[in-house]
Amino acid sequence: MAPGPAGPDGRWGIADALAWLESHVNLEALAGGAPGTPTTPPSLDRMRRLVALLGEPQRAYPVVHVTGTNGKGSTARIASTILGAHGLSVGLYTSPDLGRVHQRIARDGEPIDDVAFAEVLGRLATVEAVMGERLTRFEILTAAAFLWFADVAVDAAVIEVGMAGRWDATNVADGRVAVVTNVSLDHTDYLGPTTEGIAKEKAGIIKPGSTVVLGETDPALAAIFRAEPAAAVWERDVAFGCTANRVAVGGRLVDLYTPGARYSDVLLPLHGAHQADNAAAAVAACEAFLGRPIDPEVLAAALAAVRVPARFEVLGRQPLVVVDGAHNPAGAAAAARTLDEDFAATAGRVLVVGMNRGRDPLEMLQGLAADRARLVVATQPDWVRALPAEEVATAARALGVAVEVVPAVPAAVQRGVAAAAPDEVVLVTGSLYVVSEARLALGAD
Repeated sequence: MAPGPAGPDGRWGIADALAWLESHVNLEALAGGAPGTPTTPPSLDRMRRLVALLGEPQRAYPVVHVTGTNGKGSTARIASTILGAHGLSVGLYTSPDLGRVHQRIARDGEPIDDVAFAEVLGRLATVEAVMGERLTRFEILTAAAFLWFADVAVDAAVIEVGMAGRWDATNVADGRVAVVTNVSLDHTDYLGPTTEGIAKEKAGIIKPGSTVVLGETDPALAAIFRAEPAAAVWERDVAFGCTANRVAVGGRLVDLYTPGARYSDVLLPLHGAHQADNAAAAVAACEAFLGRPIDPEVLAAALAAVRVPARFEVLGRQPLVVVDGAHNPAGAAAAARTLDEDFAATAGRVLVVGMNRGRDPLEMLQGLAADRARLVVATQPDWVRALPAEEVATAARALGVAVEVVPAVPAAVQRGVAAAAPDEVVLVTGSLYVVSEARLALGAD
């Protein structure tokens, strides 16, 4: 779609803007070796040229840059909420979509509205025409976030990496603070088959003079991050961490520490012991950003207000219905532990599971402890990279689990809820794309 006026006021409407956006190559859809996957070496040259033509909007505010195999989305949301509690206007950029693409770009907890989004995309269409080369969908969305945050004059931006870091479109920004939640095997087709190689790619977001908040504790991997030109490296279990992590009504009760302070008996309204680790990293990142410890009362109020959609999000009762975007074996194992610890009182479990190509369905189901489920409903998202539901079902049958195949996610969720007893839990998981459809079906948006 060529740029140009669409309405009587000379501006695009949101439908025209979204049509233009979706006409671009979606590398998130092509990851995993799908037909059409680009084979050219990674480069930030096009993204650098784009932001230069836009006037370098990513330099109009300080940035907290967040990467990691798991937990980066939760950490980014927690950090943005804490900074907002200090009276700052905070931009937040996350991925992937959770229902509407607008949700990736938010200020002070509110997604960009249709008018502003269409206006920003229209400007990017004009710049693309000047460049004379096609951008990718993710480059456009990243530039849109940077540009809108500059337009509305945020005081800070928390930017979640799309994939890895070094060659990610977000890496044209120089983070005052660089957060690395952890490193495990994921996206091996793009990032290589070793955790060392993946760590080197994630370490690419570390810029001279920044403070690194390093959640990865493996000594060999930590050394890779320490080798980067940061001003300081704060390491988990040394400079920051969690000393107590207890199940509480509606979440966890945690004790956290940073280089500047200790925080005791803080309520974190998120499920899963791993969220305390994410919170510890977020608190440390905010302390590094602000250059001072956080007032305990401000922190308590901020954490009490944290909401992280699609991460062990409860969307129904009797039966308990939970959605979680676990999308790799480590995330699947964390989901199983959370069921055991935070929802031990439930009588049984029904799993609604779909995943993307590139995943080993047997490994994912083993991580989810699917052999302990009463029923697995195998499904697949409406997504080009979706693994056929029957392949998920075959893996479940190999574990000796009762299986039903319901390809459409909304119908699969409906079947899982209908099959569960009132005192059981239904967990919808395996891919953020499955969870996105499930949230819409359950009325979350």
